[in-house]
Amino acid sequence: MIKLVENDITVEEYQALRESVGWRRLSENQARAAIEKSLFTVKVIGDRGTPIGMGRIVGDGAVICYIQDLVVSPSVQGMGVGTVMINRLKEFVESIREDGTTMMLCLMCAKGREEFYIKNGFTARPTDNLGPGMITYLM
Repeated sequence: MIKLVENDITVEEYQALRESVGWRRLSENQARAAIEKSLFTVKVIGDRGTPIGMGRIVGDGAVICYIQDLVVSPSVQGMGVGTVMINRLKEFVESIREDGTTMMLCLMCAKGREEFYIKNGFTARPTDNLGPGMITYLM
């Protein structure tokens, strides 16, 4: 049985989950700021009482939000943990959307994870109307 915990993730948990999927380690200041400046966070606690997943919502909370840092520990990938988190993150964004308006919920997925997000209601880009996502790294 898993447990969802909202808005309560430590820097250490955040770093460990990122590293579990091979993402680079952030500075402690970066990690802390990322957590504190999120609109909403969710982590999943597994049967052994340790975090096995996390996700964040970032954005302006009015026009656009992004799912950021959606991570599922490799040992439990494919067991529905990611879908549980996606559903909770979507529910949060829906709860802050102004009645009668549309809000965009976007993300940039890791290569090879496109099918997971498509199964969870997202549209892969580019399409006939939407160009590809873009990125630059500032160093």
